[in-house]
Amino acid sequence: MRSRTPRVAAQGNGQPLDEVRIVIRNDSDLVAARQEGRRMAERLGFGGGDRTLIATAISELARNILRYADHGEVVLLHANHGPRKGMTVIAQDKGPGIKDVERALEVGYSTSGGLGLGLPGVRRLMDVFDIRSSSGDGTVVSATKWKP
Repeated sequence: MRSRTPRVAAQGNGQPLDEVRIVIRNDSDLVAARQEGRRMAERLGFGGGDRTLIATAISELARNILRYADHGEVVLLHANHGPRKGMTVIAQDKGPGIKDVERALEVGYSTSGGLGLGLPGVRRLMDVFDIRSSSGDGTVVSATKWKP
């Protein structure tokens, strides 16, 4: 189920907050999140290369939700910080959490047998990266890409 809800709430300088929420339960939701991310990035004026980076980050985060938490949500937001404009991607779940966040951010570390590029890759692709996770409470990853 996908909901697209522009919010009237204001952010920072009073600009309206554009928000899209995509529930992640299966691979088709992952594809939908990636497409919504590309659309929002285009609407916000990102070039093709940056749209691809944002879409790749969304894919990695949504894939982690499916792999480790079974389901969750990706939230796409218009980011405003003074004169800086961009896009924020928030991936959140109520899964088991990440036992060792620092280790999970190391390139090559994986608990699922993958290449271990997911979270480190997202951190490298985006300009701002934050992760919060606790055992039994799930994980929230926030990543922002600023327009050049």
